[in-house]
Amino acid sequence: MSSYVAMSAMLALFPFVLFVVSLAAAVSHPVVVNDLIALLFGTWPEAIAAPLELEIRKVIAASNQSLITIGGLAAIVFASNGTNAIREAMSRAYRESDPRPFWKQRLLSFGFVIAGAVAVLIFASLGLALPAYLQYINNATPDLYKVMLSLGSPLLFLTGLMILAAVFACHLWLPYGRHRFRQIWPGVLVTIVLWAVVANVFSLYVSEFATYSVTYAGLAGAMGALIFLNLMAAILIYGAEFNNALAQSRENT
Repeated sequence: MSSYVAMSAMLALFPFVLFVVSLAAAVSHPVVVNDLIALLFGTWPEAIAAPLELEIRKVIAASNQSLITIGGLAAIVFASNGTNAIREAMSRAYRESDPRPFWKQRLLSFGFVIAGAVAVLIFASLGLALPAYLQYINNATPDLYKVMLSLGSPLLFLTGLMILAAVFACHLWLPYGRHRFRQIWPGVLVTIVLWAVVANVFSLYVSEFATYSVTYAGLAGAMGALIFLNLMAAILIYGAEFNNALAQSRENT
C-alpha cells in the first residue's frame, strides 16, 4: 500500500501545484513561487527536492492559470488520485471497509484537494505576513525575536503546522469510520516523529552514500523522490496501524 500511495502522490504532486496556482489566480491572490515551494518541500531532503522544484517552476511558468479550462479540471482529478490512495490505505490500516459508492469516495477526494489548496494559500499568506511581523517584534522586543529565529525558519515552522494539520485530517476524515481526537493523536505523534527522523537520515544517506545518478541516470531525481515518498507513506500507514492496535488493546482490557 505504501508503494501505491507513493506512486499516486508522485503523480498527483504536479497537478496539485497547478491547481493551487490556478486557485490563487481565480481569487486574485498573489502567489510567491519561492514561498509556495518552501511550504511544499521545506521538509524534503535537498537532493531530492531540488530536481522537482526545478521542474515545478517550469510547469508553473508555462501553465494556463485558469480553473475553468479542461486542464484545470484535469488537475483536480489527477490530484485527487493521491488523496484516494491515502483514503484506501488508511481504511485498511484501521481494518475498516468503505461501503460508500465510488462517486462519494471521489467527492471526498475532490474536497480534500480543494481544502488542501485553500490551506496552502492560507499558509502562504501567513508566510507573506511573517516578515513584517518579525520586523515589528525585532523593533519592539529584540530578545524575543532572537529566540524565534533560533527555533528555525518561520516558513519551516508554517510547513510543520501544515503537515500536522494534514496528518490529523487524514486520520479524522479519510477512513470510513469516525475517530475521536483522543483516539488518533498517538498515531499522529508517532507519524510526525518518525517522519522527522527518517527524513533526516534519508537526507544524510542521499548526500553521502546514495548513487542514484549512476543507477538511474536522468531519472535519479524522480526515483529518489519515489523512494522518499514510499518511506513517508509507510510511516503514515503505520501511524494508523498504531492507533488501531491501541484501540484493540483497550477493547481487550
